[in-house]
Amino acid sequence: MTPETARYEIGGYRPGALAAIVGLHAGYYARHWNFGLPFETRVGAELAEFLARHDPSRDLFLVAYSDGDAVASVIIDQSGGSPKGAHLRWFIVSEQMQGKGLGADLLGRALNFCDERGYERVWLTTFAGLDAARGLYERHGFVLTGEAETDQWSGDVREQVFERRRPPAASD
Repeated sequence: MTPETARYEIGGYRPGALAAIVGLHAGYYARHWNFGLPFETRVGAELAEFLARHDPSRDLFLVAYSDGDAVASVIIDQSGGSPKGAHLRWFIVSEQMQGKGLGADLLGRALNFCDERGYERVWLTTFAGLDAARGLYERHGFVLTGEAETDQWSGDVREQVFERRRPPAASD
């Protein structure tokens, strides 16, 4: 499947979306980074907490579906009240859909949502070694603003914070 023939639809919450997003994260990070139960339970608990307080006027919950299955997600969490700004969270694209433009599509939609609402800052946490994701973030205006040797996932990773300021053209 090439980028021109990648077929997916993007929508919001559907029954099973929470479990599917947790499954995408748990499967990928277990296979590639040896993350286990602490990671999976934290993703599930935090995502469930987000969905329980989700405010569609402030927050964005997007899931890409292919043949009815969730294959990617991105969430903007503004209602969580962080002083850092809008928090980009749970951004993942299934391995079978990577390289087809889906990640750029989702990230672009999420950032447009933020710009339309006037969010001055969007931030995310990740870790060193996710080079394709980092490249995508940087192409969309994110810059590395912090690193720490803290490894909350016990995966021997260096955590990073990226931030994107609202482009001047979007403030008009």
